[in-house]
Formats: sequence, C-alpha cells, structure tokens
Amino acid sequence: MSTHVTHWIGGKPHPGGAAERRGDIHNPATGEVTGTVALAGPAEVDTAVAAARAAFPAWRDASLAQRAAVLFRFRELVHRHSGELAAIISAEHGKVVSDAAGEVARGLEVVEFACGIPHLLKGAFSENVSTRVDAYSIPQPLGVVAAVTPFNFPAMVPMWMFPVAIACGNTVVLKPSEKDPSAAVRLAELWAEAGLPDGVFNVVHGDREAVEALLVHPDVKAVSFVGSTPIARHVYATAAAHGKRVQALGGAKNHMLVLADADLDTAADAAVSAAYGSAGERCMAVSAVVAVEAVADDLLERITERVRRLRVGPGDDERSEMGPLVTREHRDRVAAYLEAGVREGATLAIDGRVHPVLGGGGAGFWLGPSLLDRVTPEMSCYTDEIFGPVLSMLRVPDLDAGLRLINANPYGNGTAVFTADGAAARRFQNEVEVGMVGINVPIPVPMAYYSFGGWKDSLFGDSHMHGVEGVRFYTRTKAVTARWRPGAGEAAGSRVDLGSPSGG
Repeated sequence: MSTHVTHWIGGKPHPGGAAERRGDIHNPATGEVTGTVALAGPAEVDTAVAAARAAFPAWRDASLAQRAAVLFRFRELVHRHSGELAAIISAEHGKVVSDAAGEVARGLEVVEFACGIPHLLKGAFSENVSTRVDAYSIPQPLGVVAAVTPFNFPAMVPMWMFPVAIACGNTVVLKPSEKDPSAAVRLAELWAEAGLPDGVFNVVHGDREAVEALLVHPDVKAVSFVGSTPIARHVYATAAAHGKRVQALGGAKNHMLVLADADLDTAADAAVSAAYGSAGERCMAVSAVVAVEAVADDLLERITERVRRLRVGPGDDERSEMGPLVTREHRDRVAAYLEAGVREGATLAIDGRVHPVLGGGGAGFWLGPSLLDRVTPEMSCYTDEIFGPVLSMLRVPDLDAGLRLINANPYGNGTAVFTADGAAARRFQNEVEVGMVGINVPIPVPMAYYSFGGWKDSLFGDSHMHGVEGVRFYTRTKAVTARWRPGAGEAAGSRVDLGSPSGG
C-alpha cells in the first residue's frame, strides 16, 4: 500500500479521527491494492461543513472580479496539470489515459463557463415602476452546498458542479467516490494554489455514512448528485424532506436509433465508440442500438468487424483503446448479463469474455466489448442499466416503432438518431421523450453553456447541471423595491394609506 488519501478540510489535508475507517484503492488493470482512503463519518462531515460555513460570509462578499480571478487561475492550473490528473484517474478508475485527458478537458469547459460569472450574475432593473420607485432583482448564493459524485468521472462530474457553485459565491463540500478519490484531492490542492480562501472548497471521502450525514445536515442548503436511479431517488427524497434544494441525476438506458437511410459505416463507428468508450462506464454511453430491420444485419456485421479490432489493455499502455472495469465485483455483475441475455432468448453476437487483453490481463478486472443481438424489451439486459461494455441490439420495422420503444423506456437521459432524412430527424427530436438528443451524434453531451440532464427516471428535481440552469440552482433571487426621499426643495408627497400598494 503506497498511498493513503485523506480528507481536505479548511484548506489543508485532514487526517480524520482516531477511530478512522479506511477503504482500499485498487489498480483495476492489475487487481492490486495500491492505497487506502479515509472514510468519513458524521464527525468529519460536521468538521467539513463547519469549515465551509465559516468561509461563506467572506466568499459571498468577495467581488465578482475577485471570484473570476481565482477561477481563471484555477483554470490555468488544471490545464497545466491535465496530464498528471489524467494519469491519476487512469490509475484508479482504469480508463485509458487519453480518455481520462478528455474527461479533464470537458470539465475545464465548465470552469471556463464559470469564469464569465460577472455576466452570468447580472440581475434585472426596472426604473420608476411607481412614482420615484425602482425595482430590481439580485441573485445571491445559497451558502454551503454538497456535491456527491460517482466513480466513472472523478474529475469531470465534480467540475460540472463546484466551479459554478463557487463562482456564484457558495462554499462546497465534495464527497467523491471512494473507489477513485485522488483526483478530487489534487483538484483541492490546485484550488488552494489558485488562491481560493480556506474552507471554500472541502473534500470528504466516504461511503453511504458520509452521504447520509450530508443529506440531513442542517447547514447544507443544497445537494447535487450523480449516480444510479435508486440512489438518486433516495438522495432527492431525503434531502428534500430536510428542506434542501436538490438536483439528483440518475441512471440511463441510452438508445441509438439507426434508420434505413443512415450511412452505416458512420453509424457503426458511432455505436462502437459510444458503447465501449471508458468500458461502457458512462451515463451517456449508448447501451441499446435500435436498428430498422432492413439494415440490422448489415449494421451488426460492421459493428462486429470494428469490435474485433479494438485493443483492450491497461490504461497507461498507449496502444490501449479500452481499459478494465472499476472493480472485480462490478466486472462480475456486468459479465452476468451475457449469460442472462442468452438464457432469456438473445443471441450473444460478441463475447467480451474471450477478447484478448494486451499483456494478458493478469488479475485485472477485464471484460472486453460484448454485444447481445435480438434483444427484446422484457429482457434484463435491456431493462437494467448495465454500466459496462455490453451493447444490446433491438430490431424495429420503422421510425414509428423506434420512437414507441424509446418513449416506453422509464429512463430519459440521452438518445440519438442516425439518418439522412431531415424530416425524420426533426420529428424524432420533437417527439422523443428524452432530455438530451443527438442527430448523427452518438453522445449528445451539451457544451458547458447549455445544461446537462435527462428526463423521467434519469432526473430527480427540476434543475439540470451547469449552464444557465446551474447558475439558477446555486443562487436564489432577492427582489428589491426602493424609494428614496425627494431632493431638497421637492415635496415629500407621503401620506398614510391603508390600501393595497399599486403603481402610479
């Protein structure tokens, strides 16, 4: 065990209490334990929230220019250390270094968006709404906000949240996944180097015990969460019951509909890229290809040809295109869907269990890209969010049937259609009941100045992340109505009036 990852509270490492619990950190490519992480209980959460609460008044009152300057310095530091962050992510999550670098880059886009906070926090002003009376609105920060993030994007998903929250004048307690915690601490160190005041950004590691403490803590004003749907539902219900503002993003079953007029080479490239990137451990991964029957066999052949050429191996091997899964237990759970699919009537067109691994794989948590064909909606490989490199192919007669299938699914995170028909694409984007839509784009993650989030069982709460909706989530509006006494020599014009105020 070479490292021990501690909390970050009040601008410095925090070792935890005498009875500190610890969890193991693994290298998914080898299966080896490479370190340990401190697991917070209510006491550590209280300490982190107290530090954030103490830092809030001064940070709330910091000028927009001061906040923006810190954000610009943080942006430059993350950019400068992006290679280091990518290596940290790859070592603990397992994704290949190039994919991890892409994750950092997408997170930086939100930081860059938040650098424009002086513009984003402009209120509204109306002069002379009544005689000598002006009205205006002021967006103000909430206070201490919590961010609970998953293992699959240990840098990007936190950066969906904390740059906007901090830019708006809030202070933050981040609870990252205990499976790959080191990136969060490195980001905290970079915040400190950028000049962020102590206590504005804090990190507590832990499991459910730490999360529950944040959800019910009286000084936490809002909670942002990304994870599975059952946990998102619990986070929303618990935090909302304790009076908190909540945005809880849940699971997904993202469909890619391929119509008969689509360019099948483009569609096959997109399906393979979107299904197997990051070993399928993406909430925006395409997990179900819905092919119009007329082109389904041809598309399957093209996908199979591409999958056979994929290089699976350790994340730090430049030849690798796909790495291992994050834990042995998760790998075993994902692999079980292959047998379940066959048992329920699907065809195992590609068996990732026999896909070669660069260097042999050793005791790593390996499962190669897999594909189940002739899947139907009642099969578990379709109803469940697998969250691994397993693609299901479903077959439909036409666009109408494809839309019905997608809209009947309880998830509504992301979807895509591949077609050369503009009218069909326009109808699809209008009628599909999904929050993020791609047209000949397989992973329609919005740019940072738009907002990220799905519909139906993929979102609990009414606010998506980053973009304008993110700014609204991390602020509350104060409406001010002001009247000033007349100048010298002017009549005051006031009198007692018990009637309802009205303009005039």
